[in-house]
Amino acid sequence: MSRAPQPFDHAVRSDERLVLDAEAVRAWSARTAEALGRERAAIDAINVFPVADGDTGTNLYLTAGAAHRAVEAVFAAPGATGDRAPDTADAVRAMAHGALLEARGNSGTILSQLLRGMAGVLAEGADGDHLARALATAASSARAAVAHPEEGTILTVAAAAATGCRDGGTLPDVARRAYEGARTALEATPGQLAVLGAAGVVDAGGQGLVAVLGALLETVTGTAPEALPPSPAPAPSAAGTTESCGPGGEGPGYEVLYLLEAEDAAVELLKARLDALGDSLVVVGGDGLWNVHVHVDDAGAAVEAGIEAGRPHRIRVTHFAAAPAPEPHRADEAPAHARGERAHRAVVAVLPGEGLAGLCAEAGATTVQARPGEPPAGDDLLAAVRRAHAREVVLLPNDTDLRAAAATAAERARAEGIRVALIPTRAAVQGIAALAVHEPDRSFDEDVVAMTAAAGATRYAELAVAERQSFTSAGVCQAGDVLGLIEGDVAVIGQDLTDTARTVLDRMLQAGGELVTLVVADSAPPGLAATLETHVRRGYLAVDTVTYHAGEGAPPLLIGVE
Repeated sequence: MSRAPQPFDHAVRSDERLVLDAEAVRAWSARTAEALGRERAAIDAINVFPVADGDTGTNLYLTAGAAHRAVEAVFAAPGATGDRAPDTADAVRAMAHGALLEARGNSGTILSQLLRGMAGVLAEGADGDHLARALATAASSARAAVAHPEEGTILTVAAAAATGCRDGGTLPDVARRAYEGARTALEATPGQLAVLGAAGVVDAGGQGLVAVLGALLETVTGTAPEALPPSPAPAPSAAGTTESCGPGGEGPGYEVLYLLEAEDAAVELLKARLDALGDSLVVVGGDGLWNVHVHVDDAGAAVEAGIEAGRPHRIRVTHFAAAPAPEPHRADEAPAHARGERAHRAVVAVLPGEGLAGLCAEAGATTVQARPGEPPAGDDLLAAVRRAHAREVVLLPNDTDLRAAAATAAERARAEGIRVALIPTRAAVQGIAALAVHEPDRSFDEDVVAMTAAAGATRYAELAVAERQSFTSAGVCQAGDVLGLIEGDVAVIGQDLTDTARTVLDRMLQAGGELVTLVVADSAPPGLAATLETHVRRGYLAVDTVTYHAGEGAPPLLIGVE
């Protein structure tokens, strides 16, 4: 049966494309970044939903820029010519993956899911009918990724684009219908969402998507669509109704985003937990890699939920409202502890090895040393919190087995009027990463968020020597074997500590990394740190290395990868 004529049917011109090949995807990604760059300020100016923070255009631009860089990387890869030249599947998957890795804000996260939905279909075919199916899949997958979808948003515009071209046709016809459908839907958004109507503007995310589809239309037809009319600035009274966030305001105080490596079942549980914590929840991705976006008041809890679900990294936390400035300290006034008063804030950290404890004490932490076979009890941790003599305390247990004791100590300290935040650090290297970003002059919540993010972005490993024969997740080990434990599980069994350490490092860096932290004990072989630093420098050009000496009482080697 032949397809009924559609309003936009026409004879295909010589400068129009009938297939969205790899070069067309490359051109589309470039035009998308250019278009959003041109319109960034205009889109930022009309951003009143879900939070009037004026960054939707910037977030879309940064997300699109990352997508384009990923496409360019495919074309720049060694051997990407001739028979090995990128095809449509390579290009669209790179575009979607780049957007997923660097998605910014609510709209940028949704855009990454739209591209991911399109990529799955366009990898199978790149003509007009496949583009129509791709847009339909994109719209439905993006809507499914949003916990509480609203009409009058980028989701509505995406659905209208898909509906406009659902009958398929040639590639130019489908692109035209999708663009016109999106543009018409955008004009209707003020009547669908009250805050847009009150401000007298269209949806900012929807306008960004129209720019993306306009770039696609220009790529396919060779002709740029007519520019959208300039949007008026939001009415001040209407815009002001959504600007107040955080305690005492109308919405959550923080935007939290992170990439998450996790299984599907864990992500479903994470969605339920984050949905209870805040709003504007969007979780996109799949195949073990996800991008999480949520607005919350308790940013630390949102990051901790990600840590429990899997492995979060590239954590970004934005405070919607400015934090109150700390009280000034007079130059002629003695420090609080010297006057017998409580300090403003302190960090309490559990650490193995005298050297590591001394290092963290120099950084201002109150330390509790964990000796082999003698983990500190809850009373020891409570005593350390009291010894810190501060109104606010950040507690770093640095050991999974100490979390229960630390939680008990924190509750008892709170009963005494001390404000305590427990960051669930599982290894000393996570505690070091948290302490490195500690800033006592900022607000307590912001400090805890930054420290939690730094800890959560650090994967950890430990090298130990087996004391007896036993069964492990990596096989049977004998007494005297070197065990490489990654995230608490035995991953490598070796005979030589240096060789085993190199293997563990390589496995950890396969997942990427920017900074390697080595914590070396006195019992480690001489020159171990220098050998591993050279190994990282030669094999991983963009990765830095820092080494600390733990002294006695610590495992031979601790490794952190941020």
